[in-house]
Amino acid sequence: MADRLTQLQDCYDQLATQFYASIRYLTLHHNSSALTLPPPSSPQHNHNNSNSNANANFNHEHQESFSYLPEKRPDTPTAFASAQRELAQDLLLKTKQIEYLISVLPGVESSQEKQEVRIAELDVELREALEERKKAEEEREIWLGRVDGIIGEIKR
Repeated sequence: MADRLTQLQDCYDQLATQFYASIRYLTLHHNSSALTLPPPSSPQHNHNNSNSNANANFNHEHQESFSYLPEKRPDTPTAFASAQRELAQDLLLKTKQIEYLISVLPGVESSQEKQEVRIAELDVELREALEERKKAEEEREIWLGRVDGIIGEIKR
C-alpha cells in the first residue's frame, strides 16, 4: 500500500479528473441555447494581398477550432438534475477523503518541538540499527572465513 502522501496526491489527481468530467458533462448535456460565433469580419481591403490571405486563414482556423467540440446532446431536466446531484456528491466525497488523509498525516496535530524530539529518537534508533548491522556483517565475514577454511580442508 502506498504511503499517505502518495494516496493524497492520487486523490488530488482523481479530484481534478472528476472536475474535468463534471464540467464536460455539464457542457455537453445542458439544455441551454448554444453560444454562436460572431460573424466573420470582412477582410480589410489592403494593397498587400498576403495580409488579406493571412486574415482569411486565421478566421477559417478560428472557426474550425470551435467545430471540434462534439455535438451537444441535452438530457431531460430530471436526468440532468439527477446527474448534477451525483456529480456533486462524488466531488464532496473525494474532498472529504482528501480532508481525512490530511488530518492523519504525521505532525498535523503535534508541535514543532514534539516533531524534533521524535526525529531525534528516530535518529538514535537508526544509529543503533546501523551498529547492529555492522556487527552482523562482521560476524558474517568471520563465519564466511570459517566456511571457506573448512571447504579448503575438504578439497585437500
